[in-house]
This record gives sequence, structure tokens and C-alpha cells, in this order.
Amino acid sequence: MKKALLALLIVALVGAPVFAQFKVGFVTDTGGIDDKSFNQGTWEGIVRFQKDNKMPAANFKYLQSSAEADYIPNLSAFADEGANLIIASGFLFEKAIGDVATNYPTSKFLVIDTTVAKPNVVSASFAEHEGSFLVGVAAALKAKADGKNVIGFLGGMQFALIEKFQAGYEQGVQAALPEYKSWKRGADMSLVADGGKFTILVDYAGDFAAPDKGQTIAQKQFNKGAYIIFHAAGGTGNGMIKEAKERQQKGQMVWAIGVDKDQYADGLYGTKSAVLTSMTKRVDVAAYTVCKMTYEGKFPGGKTLIFNVANEGVGMPEKNPNLSADILKVAKDFEAKIASGKIKVSEIPQK
Repeated sequence: MKKALLALLIVALVGAPVFAQFKVGFVTDTGGIDDKSFNQGTWEGIVRFQKDNKMPAANFKYLQSSAEADYIPNLSAFADEGANLIIASGFLFEKAIGDVATNYPTSKFLVIDTTVAKPNVVSASFAEHEGSFLVGVAAALKAKADGKNVIGFLGGMQFALIEKFQAGYEQGVQAALPEYKSWKRGADMSLVADGGKFTILVDYAGDFAAPDKGQTIAQKQFNKGAYIIFHAAGGTGNGMIKEAKERQQKGQMVWAIGVDKDQYADGLYGTKSAVLTSMTKRVDVAAYTVCKMTYEGKFPGGKTLIFNVANEGVGMPEKNPNLSADILKVAKDFEAKIASGKIKVSEIPQK
């Protein structure tokens, strides 16, 4: 009995320092820690892991990047501190994290939203096109129910990754409106059905951290008749949500669709919100999952973890107060078809 107690005591004494010394460093992109989107969601996953395991908050830190030139110094700073896991949020980190992972081969890294083929890096990728398909269904059905025929898409920078959001959104709209047979891309990037019977306006801001640009583009699209705008633009998209909220406060019913996390609260004014729904990209789940795996000694270095509709890595919020039960049911039906493989969503927008 005494030997068993002694063994437990030794395990406790050895385990306690390891538990207390587990450190995680998070580096944001230029959107900042409180971008109400991608960075914030990732940090929330890290903090949830820390709290769930009752670890010292001081061992979980973040550094904000003011420019891309900060990426390598910030990542290197955490490696120099001996962080057990270093997390980089955003596909713009691809080169920086590749370089730092080479310079610090014994450090462990998680890169979210891109793939870096290094043995000490785990990559988290998302099927954004699948989640965007679902909000496209919701947007199309909401517009149709309210007698509207123009909606919009606002992208940050025009890369293949952000085009996945556009592609899925447009396919969701098309699937929800089978009565329109012919869709053609206009010179202004808009996608037009049956010669103008339904239109999806498309604009890219060229920036992920410019809410003023987002608001200006939203003004343009709303003035062209857009009833709903879906953004995949990080902090830039917050300007679009602001514009939708201000217009609703003045009595004009237009809607915003959020991204990455449930942005319903960001559209609040009084007891109402201008955010119709959001395409949730569970970056918090990715961060939490890899923190847990690393702490348990199961760091999946060199692997890419995919988060999609089937494993609830992307989708829509559990609660959508601004959507009817009928619309939610149709979206759920499409969700099941995507999860089963019956519907395959393309990552590339229609030409």
C-alpha cells in the first residue's frame, strides 16, 4: 500500500512541473487579436484549453503583428522562449512559418489555413467552400422569401483560399434556386442568372484589416440593390456589418452574413442584429485540438488536419434567430448531403 502511494506521489510530483510549464504562443496576422473573426476565434480556442485544464494563464501568450515583417520575429520570439506549441493564424504565414520551423527544428508549430510541409509543423485546413455553400442557401432563400433578387459577396484579398468562400456561396445560391437555369459571370465579376433575374455581386477589397474599405464596398453593393452580403474579409468585413447595422437602424432592411465565428453579436443594436447568420469556421476547435494533442505527447507533426462539414469543422451557428425554421431545415438537408458526399462542392468559382 505504501509503495503504491509512493508511486502516485512520484507521478504527481513529476507531472506537476510539466503541467505548469506547458506554454503556448499565438501570433496574429495584421487583423489583431480582437478582429471579431479569425484571430479572435483562434485565441478563444487556446484560452478554452488553458481554462479547461486549469493551467497558468501566464503561460499562454499572444503577439500581434502590425505588418507582415513582424511574422518571423514574433514566431522566433516564442521559439526562443521555449514555447511547447507556437500557433500562427492565417494563410499569409505560409512562408514565415516554413522559415522559422527550419530555423527551430525542435520547436512545434500549428499553422491555420494553409499547409506547410515540415516535420515539426501541423497544418489545419478547412473546407470553407462547404460552409459557404450553406450560407449561400440561406441567403438565396431569405432573399426569395422577401421578394429580393440581388445579394453580394465581399472578399478580402483575391487568393485561391478566399475564392473558395465565393465558390461555395455561389453554388449554394444556385442549388437553392433551381428555377434559374443559366448563370453567367459579368465583366464586373457579378454572377447573373437568366439574363438578370437574380444577381450575386462580387467585390474584393484587397485588404483584411480595412473596415473603412469594407464599409465603402458595402455601401456600393447595397446601393446596387443587394439585400444580403456575405463577407470573407476578416477585419475588413466588420465595416460591411457596420454598414448593414446602420442601415437597419435607419429602417432599411438589409443583412450581413458573418464569417469564421458567429458574428450575430457584432450586428447588435438594441435587441436586434443585422447579422442574418454566419459561416462558422471552427478555428477555435483546430487550436484547442492541437493544443490537447501536443500536451498529451501526440503532436501530429508533418500532417494536415481537415475540418469540414462532416466533422463539424465548418457550418452555421446552432442558433440563427433571423432565419425561419423552413430555411434552416433546407440548409440542414443540404448539410447532410454534403456530409454524406452526395453533394460535392467545388473550390473554384464559376468562370
